[in-house]
Amino acid sequence: MEKKIVPQNTVTRDIKDLAAPTGNIYESVVVLYKRANQISLAEKKELTKKLEDFKNERDTMDEVFENKEQIEISKYYERQPKPDLVAIAEFENGEIVYRKAKTDDVQ
Repeated sequence: MEKKIVPQNTVTRDIKDLAAPTGNIYESVVVLYKRANQISLAEKKELTKKLEDFKNERDTMDEVFENKEQIEISKYYERQPKPDLVAIAEFENGEIVYRKAKTDDVQ
């Protein structure tokens, strides 16, 4: 995953600025939610893949071995910006492509 400049903590934002691209704050929130969920799932998949290398078939809940590399990988992901902050930064920079679902007039 490429490195993005994203604030590590919460930033106060103007609701009008977030609503501007979609014309509706609720639609903007849905776009942000869906993108944050995509980012979260991708990070989880990447972390799981990296940690599988350390999986031992004989490990049980009682025998957990501390592995320095495994701990460093986990700490790296903990230091990453939260998915919602990344999604907001992408949205503000116009990096998210979204479209409205077509509605059929059913009568």
